[in-house]
Amino acid sequence: MMLMAKQKVLSPKLDVIFQALFGEIGSENITTSLLKSILKQNIENLDLNQNPILRREFKDDKMGILDILAKINGTDNCNIELQIVDKANIIERMLYYWGRLYTRGIHIGEDYANLSRTIIVLMTEFDVFPDMDMETHTSWKIIEEKHRKIILTSKFEFHIILMSKLDKASPEDKDLLDWLYFLDNPESEKVKEIMKTNKELKAAGDKLDRISQDGKMRYIAELRQKAIMDEKAIYRRGQEVGSEEGFAKGKEARFG
Repeated sequence: MMLMAKQKVLSPKLDVIFQALFGEIGSENITTSLLKSILKQNIENLDLNQNPILRREFKDDKMGILDILAKINGTDNCNIELQIVDKANIIERMLYYWGRLYTRGIHIGEDYANLSRTIIVLMTEFDVFPDMDMETHTSWKIIEEKHRKIILTSKFEFHIILMSKLDKASPEDKDLLDWLYFLDNPESEKVKEIMKTNKELKAAGDKLDRISQDGKMRYIAELRQKAIMDEKAIYRRGQEVGSEEGFAKGKEARFG
């Protein structure tokens, strides 16, 4: 009997694969490991029940929400998103998501003390700070401007991870760097070596293999990849049109 050839491993940086890998019920251990490497805190319990299961809920070419929602230790809300397309106003968009998530847990008439710590984790393949020399992982809170020591509230937390700057990682981000190597190339020799001692990373690799052999997920990934390519083409065309219009206006202003 002829055996079916093993399908090529799908990229975990593709948002639909990232969501299936870290957002599904059953992924709690690997997602906890990833979040521990980012938040540097103890996580005893992680709830992923708020996320859709793409393989079950996918309809036609409608992808829906592709970020990951996690409830940490029964209290803290966390939104994790991986973006490979450079979108305008990405920080403003994520702040909007933070606001919506922060207020979701309270109803009219309830005490504001019931609002939970809310964390945004934004992972990007592009540089969010092109004019600044930033580290791979930066953590943001609201602080007093003059002395920069007093934190206004512990309920706001924002983490930005620049996957294009792996060489800028600080020593304290070693565990995170292992995950970023995995996301960048899960089949590299470096990652295979890390998997020998990191059981959560090995579990993520095994799950990625299973996802990659799922025909429905491959179909979803192909559609999503096409949508991203179309989105990039539209973005490039918009830049070209903007440059052409700017040049024409400049020429008109100069020569009349």
